[in-house]
Amino acid sequence: QVQLVESGGGLVQAGGSLRLSCAASGRTFSSYVMGWFRQPPGKEREFVAAINWSNGRTYYADSVKGRFTISRDNAKNTVYLLMNSLKPEDPAVYSCAARLSSYFGTRVNEYPYWGQGTQVTVSS
Repeated sequence: QVQLVESGGGLVQAGGSLRLSCAASGRTFSSYVMGWFRQPPGKEREFVAAINWSNGRTYYADSVKGRFTISRDNAKNTVYLLMNSLKPEDPAVYSCAARLSSYFGTRVNEYPYWGQGTQVTVSS
């Protein structure tokens, strides 16, 4: 089993930055992908970014490409999502997810392991 716990959410002003963290515990795997999803109020959950834990390769949704950066810290078993230039459409519950695969996935049902989510609010 893999346990994921998100943190770092909060209130930021439009144009500001915020870094989310996702700490993984339990069984370690040599081949898996960590991803970030978000669910705005009243909307479906959508893919944000993913990273291959083994080689560090990343993949981003077009909506956040160039603004968000996903990274990992192997020593801390933690994946990060650095969000820059936050926009009014970015507020949502951000969730960390994992899948046992060496290939990127962008669908919710492709990720069997999920964290509880952390709230990101953008103020004006």
